[in-house]
Amino acid sequence: MLTGLTKPTSGTAKVSGRDCVRDCLVVRRKIGVVSETSNLYNEMSAWDNLQFIGGLYGVDKTTRTDRAKRLLEAFQLYERRNDRLVGYSKGMKRRVRIAAALMHDPEVLFLDEPTSGLDVQSSRIIRVLLRELNKQGMTIFLTTHYIDEADELCGRVAIIRQGSVVVEGAPELLKSSLQGEHVVEVALDGNDSDLEVFLKNESVVNEVTKQGDKYHVHTVDPNSVIKRIVEF
Repeated sequence: MLTGLTKPTSGTAKVSGRDCVRDCLVVRRKIGVVSETSNLYNEMSAWDNLQFIGGLYGVDKTTRTDRAKRLLEAFQLYERRNDRLVGYSKGMKRRVRIAAALMHDPEVLFLDEPTSGLDVQSSRIIRVLLRELNKQGMTIFLTTHYIDEADELCGRVAIIRQGSVVVEGAPELLKSSLQGEHVVEVALDGNDSDLEVFLKNESVVNEVTKQGDKYHVHTVDPNSVIKRIVEF
């Protein structure tokens, strides 16, 4: 609804102060959208795709050329700019799609699970760039199933269940509001065989489990547990 793909059945919404229904075309000029499905052309190169998308938004040739170069360098794809997208990996294609959504320098960027199913390198590159864009003043609206991604990138989080927002707020505020058991994860160098025994004697520790080289400590008082681990 915010990107103009679906009309709301009731209520109103605004993006950059403009009504999403009444001023739909104006809103679309102000936003960039990276959906789950690709809107690029596999038979064209990354460079040609960006030039084409920029042209659709009325960006002049000089600005298109400069912006495409800058974006492809930021996404570490400039050396492959003349290769057709059909030969790109999934992560590389996702990076080009985000670059295309930025060609007209939007005020608001909408992302649908930007790092879902990607390799570690592509995910890291995308997250670093999103943080930088946000620092420069761009509003970024993203959906994600990765809690750590929301915690790392977002200044405000809303959790939706069956179409309704059940909670929203700053990540730290949401985490501090949780009641009940927490899990502290710790990995130590060297011989840590005594750690499990050491922690099991603590009254605030409910359970200690080991997964690979890490211990998961289940507790109602994580601050006390962390202090005890440091002492150990």
